[in-house]
Amino acid sequence: MFRYTKGVFAREVVMLLAALVFVLPVYILVNLSLRPAGDASSPLRPVTAPTFGNYLAAWEQAGLAGALVNSAIVTGVSVVLIVVISSMAAYPLARITSKLSSTVFWLVLAGMLIPFQVALIPLYQTMRDVGLLGSLWALVILYAGMQVPFSIFLYTGFLRAIPREYEEAASIDGAGALRTFRSVIFPLLRPVTGTVGILNAITVWNDFLVPLLYLSGTPQQTVTVALYAFVGQYVSNWPIVFAGLVISILPVLVVYFLLQRRIISGFAGGLKG
Repeated sequence: MFRYTKGVFAREVVMLLAALVFVLPVYILVNLSLRPAGDASSPLRPVTAPTFGNYLAAWEQAGLAGALVNSAIVTGVSVVLIVVISSMAAYPLARITSKLSSTVFWLVLAGMLIPFQVALIPLYQTMRDVGLLGSLWALVILYAGMQVPFSIFLYTGFLRAIPREYEEAASIDGAGALRTFRSVIFPLLRPVTGTVGILNAITVWNDFLVPLLYLSGTPQQTVTVALYAFVGQYVSNWPIVFAGLVISILPVLVVYFLLQRRIISGFAGGLKG
């Protein structure tokens, strides 16, 4: 029989305080985004006369429509490439038990330890030489290259927990390695694919430095760069700025909540493997 003890009460208090720490910034953000421009009261005070005009003004004046489309294109294409490359690369790394496979796996993981800033100048020069500066494809290539090592790590751990009997049954039916992966193994990777997809989508969507460098001086901007310019222009009108921030985080927040269970199960499965 469950007993409500002092220890349980203490844990509940700690959890409520932790939840308050995370919820409070979100409350302030939404509260200020609904506040009229002349309201100078405390950010913690609930808005008494909410207005959605700030969202309309932010949408029109910050050019968020085009920026959101660019961010969606870059994020979507990058995530698809990361999922395809990482899952196919992780499959032989998880199934082949030779020293070469183990060495390659650790070399891939070493890519997680290399800071992006170390290769910042060489990558910029390479993109300039191949004519991709100012193009969304430059961002897609960079994001795919940077995020593949971590994604391979998650896929490999999950694949090692999948019994080989599935592949043996497919082999008996005459399926080759590629057909086995496409029709048997990849559907089983659905939980970790959700994890890989949403984690990389959040990373790509929220990134600021890469689009600032590689799209500088062009009309194509992602939502983070558009908001950066918007904040500098409307720094005295914080309600509109906060409204723009709320608009920018809504798409990835919705996707995260839709895939929340798959993210947790996939990440736990990768760590367990």
